[in-house]
Amino acid sequence: MQAPAHTASTDAVEKIARRRLSAVALYRLGVASRSVAAIVGGYVLAALLTMLLSVSLPMARSEAVMTATLLSFAIYTCVVMWVFATRSALRAWLGLLIPAALIAAILQAMDALSWSLA
Repeated sequence: MQAPAHTASTDAVEKIARRRLSAVALYRLGVASRSVAAIVGGYVLAALLTMLLSVSLPMARSEAVMTATLLSFAIYTCVVMWVFATRSALRAWLGLLIPAALIAAILQAMDALSWSLA
């Protein structure tokens, strides 16, 4: 017995299946990227904003730190929701990295950001 020969229609079906697989893989990669952005990038952005608020709120240092820390939970939650609401994973990453870099630069200019490990 001979194996059935491939026809043009079976080749087209195989191409569609490969495209569908790659679309599914791209979707899953986008979700994974957004998850990492939400977890890691959200934490970094919330931590930087907490530091900025701690040094800039016009109240006693202990109250400013406590207020900034309490606000960080709301900030982190909003960042996570925003990351999954954006149109693309790239936009989510850029929306986290650009403000984080600006806040880090402001903190560095205020001499409130310590890079020393000692």
